[in-house]
Order: sequence, then structure tokens, then C-alpha cells
Amino acid sequence: MAQRAARIRARALDERYPYSEKTHLIHGRFQSARWEYKHHVVPPQSSSVTFRLDTSQRGAQGFADFGRAHADGHQPIYVYDRLDEPTRGMLEDNLAYAEGGEVAVTYASGMGAISAAVACLVRSGQRLVCHRLLYGCTYSLFHKWLPRFGIEVTALDFDDLDGLGQALTSDVRVVYFETPVNPDLHLLDVQAICRVVAEENGKRTPEERVIVVVDNTFATPYCQRPLELGADVVVASLTKNIGGFGTDLGGVVVGPAWLEGELLSFRKDFGGVLSPKSAWPVLVYGLPTLPVRVRQQQQTALRVAEFLEADPRVERVCYPGLPSFPQHDLARRQMVDYEGQFAPGTLLYFVLTDRPGQGHAAEQFIDYLAENAYSITMAVSLGQVKTLIEHPYSMTHSSLTATESDRHLVEAGGIRLSVGLEKGQDLIHDLWDGLDHVFGEVPPRPSSALDELTDTFEVRASVPQAPA
Repeated sequence: MAQRAARIRARALDERYPYSEKTHLIHGRFQSARWEYKHHVVPPQSSSVTFRLDTSQRGAQGFADFGRAHADGHQPIYVYDRLDEPTRGMLEDNLAYAEGGEVAVTYASGMGAISAAVACLVRSGQRLVCHRLLYGCTYSLFHKWLPRFGIEVTALDFDDLDGLGQALTSDVRVVYFETPVNPDLHLLDVQAICRVVAEENGKRTPEERVIVVVDNTFATPYCQRPLELGADVVVASLTKNIGGFGTDLGGVVVGPAWLEGELLSFRKDFGGVLSPKSAWPVLVYGLPTLPVRVRQQQQTALRVAEFLEADPRVERVCYPGLPSFPQHDLARRQMVDYEGQFAPGTLLYFVLTDRPGQGHAAEQFIDYLAENAYSITMAVSLGQVKTLIEHPYSMTHSSLTATESDRHLVEAGGIRLSVGLEKGQDLIHDLWDGLDHVFGEVPPRPSSALDELTDTFEVRASVPQAPA
């Protein structure tokens, strides 16, 4: 059996016939040094907080080995769940592969992963430079908590590459951003930003180089792989599209092997551990089904975006798949799936037409949907099989909007829609009903012909090369 497993794994990695990434996400490494499960078709879930040690010498070796880079084929000695355990480890192997990184370390939530990445890369007296608009909890972490630990934070517009270059003073250690940006789906050019950082790093020693960290939660590795574009580290929430079903929290940091020991040590000491019970659904259900889920969701997202764009009651629709999207060309270069196809993602953002003196249309719209829609649920989070709608200004980004200086960064009338796996026509029906409630019936209702709108993204995107 061991010989068979080794033979099949060698076949899976044989470059003469490269199996697709989608197949690798289903089958993983086939044989894992993390755990012996040669007779299982589905990896088992461990449920033990502590592990039996045959001798004190084995226990000592387990502690001595902890935190060292996981060499290929190395059999770890498991001691205690908070240090390391097999179910989580198998998921980490597959996540590293999905993002194209050397190693992955998981955490109990996406914010746990972001906190770990920053803590392991930035020291007191150093500076983090971030894009001015971030997810609300990331914004709070950077502006409320990091300064308490002596880490300065500078927020600026990363579209201004000259300004970014000037901001990279000697104390800067990390450049951090999301793309697409939460909530308005604005895209930041990963390659262009990495070129600016690379120019600065050419003046520094390897120990002092600036590290580029990208939050890839919105795109997922199926739609975009920042490490291929020149970034050093990727963080993501496993709670969202990667998990896919809304049952478990989780987060991951993917990056170079030299960072693994610090990330593991931070997790051990600060305790943000992803439980095996939460890792297992992502390993068995979430990651293997990511391509098929996201491909269907983004097809429906394009239908919905086209419908909203054609409605005069909607002022603006932001979706990278629309030709009218201001950064559509960048999206085609940067958001590319494993097969080289354009992959604009599953989220869209839209603003309703202003109604002077009639109250906030966005809040009235989503409040109505919350009480009356069947196919759309008002809830935070995203990337689930159910379509979710929310009001960023008062919900996910309230930490920004409560701050006078940054309130303008989030539109009061903006609405974020995370498209699930429902039939597109059903989503359009509920959205139309909500628009009728707020604005009255203006245009004729759409016909079932909307079901015939674009089903696939056939235009093959050119895969960009990472900067030297």
C-alpha cells in the first residue's frame, strides 16, 4: 500500500502530464506525512487535544522539532493540538498549494491570520503602510491596536504609486492591502505596487527588506494568486469563499518557508488555533469544491450586475466582470483562474439613485429585502452558497465611518452583494421587488430572457509575470 501511494503521488507530480489545479484541490498530496490514512478515501478528522508519547525522549523530540520548517516527507511528532495536529496540517499543505506558496499556517479566524502575519513581520518602532480603505476590523486592528504596541501605521492611496514610493521610509517593514478592496471592489495593481517596493528593496539589506502582504479573501486563489504577481505573503479568511458554506471560522497565512517557524510560534503562544473540527470541512468540502462553486457564482454575479446596470434606479454598479468597470483591463490581467480564464469573482457593489429629501434608499432597500426576500439574506460575511446583502457604511465598515477623518472613504448609499448558488432569475426577482418598494415601479419587469445572459467567461486572459 505504501508503495502504491508513493507511486500515485509521483504520478500526480509528474511534469510530463501536469494534472490541473482543480484536480489537485480535490486529491491534495494523496499521501501525507502528517497522518497515515492509506485506506481512507476521505481524510479523517482528529479529535484529540493531546497525543500519546511512547517515551520521554519522544516527547522531548516533539517539542524540539516544533516550529521548524516542515521538510517534505518529514513525519512530525504530535504533542498537543495548540502546537500542531494532522487535520489542520493537511489543510495547510493544500492551501499552500492553492495559493502557490511554500508554506501555510492556519488560524481560528481571518483576523487571527492578519494579526499573526503583522506580528511576525513588524516590530515595535517600525511602520506598516496600508491602503487607505480596508475591511473594518482590519482598519481597527491597524489604527487602534498596533500603535499600542509601538507600531506606527500610515494609510494612503495605493493608486498613487509615486506617493507610495515616497512613503517607504527606512522604518517601513510591511506594505499591506486588499484587492479587490472591501467593500467597493476597487482593484489595486499588485504587480505595479510590487515594482515600487522592489525598487526600494534594492537599496536595503535582505534583513531590512519591505514585505508585501495581500489580503486575497475577496478573490480567493481560484480567481487571483498574488504570490505569482510578486507579493511575499497572502492572508485570507477561510470563513468566506474557501470554506464556502458558512459553518466555520478560519484564516490562513501563506508565504515563504522562512516565515513558518514564527507563525507557528505566534499561534502557540497567542492561542488563535484553528480546531480540527473547523479545519476538516474546509479540507473535505470547501477547498475541493472551490472552483465549481466560484465559477457558477461569478456567472450569476455577471447576470445580476448586468440587470442592475440596466435599471435607471441604480446609479452605479461595480463588478470587475462588467466592461463598464473602471479597471476592467486590470481585472482581466490580474484576476485569472487556474486555466487562464478571466475570473472576476462573486461579489458586486452598487449604489442606488439619490432621492433628495426621501431618506436613505440603501437602508430602506436592504431592510425591505430582509423582511420579504426569499433568495437573498441580509447578513454580514460573504462567499457562501446563499446570497448575502449588507450595508457596509453602517455594518462591516462602521469602525471607519465612526471616524471623522475616514468617514468619506465608505459611501453611505453603497450596498455589497455576495452572490450565492441560487438561480440568477430568482435573485433578480427579489432585487426588482426591493427596487419597486423603494422607488415605485418605473421600468417594465425583466423577462425570463435574463436567464440567457452570459454563462461563461470565454475570453482567455494573459497571465501576468511577477516582477523581477
